[in-house]
Amino acid sequence: MQKQKRIALARVLSKKGYCSRSQAANLIRAGRVTLNGRVKRDPETPARLKDQIEIDGLPLDRAPAVYVVMNKPRGVITTASDEKGRDTVYDLLDPDLPWLGPVGRLDKASEGLLLLTNDSVWAARITDPDSHLDKKYHVQVDCI
Repeated sequence: MQKQKRIALARVLSKKGYCSRSQAANLIRAGRVTLNGRVKRDPETPARLKDQIEIDGLPLDRAPAVYVVMNKPRGVITTASDEKGRDTVYDLLDPDLPWLGPVGRLDKASEGLLLLTNDSVWAARITDPDSHLDKKYHVQVDCI
């Protein structure tokens, strides 16, 4: 049986689909997360996906996988928050959805298919260059 690799506690919360890594780091620093019965305040604390983790006293189970397909409009950025106050893809999502991360990115001037999910294993497989997934791009320019 293969021993499970230790990764940062904040990353475990993200991999389980609970929240983003930065949100997890904030929860951990606030003392709201326990690892195997002990409060941890360092987001880099080594942990395993199989460890007993609680947030606010409630057990953290792997969240059900959610997959969203979006036709990202031009002018919207692919980020959770923007210091300049620009519209983000998260402004277009139903607020009742669990935390979702983008699978890849489209810049502000681009429009088209954008996938979002809380399934980090699937997202990594999709974006891995070794997956050799075909992608098609249609580019328009206004000059030679």
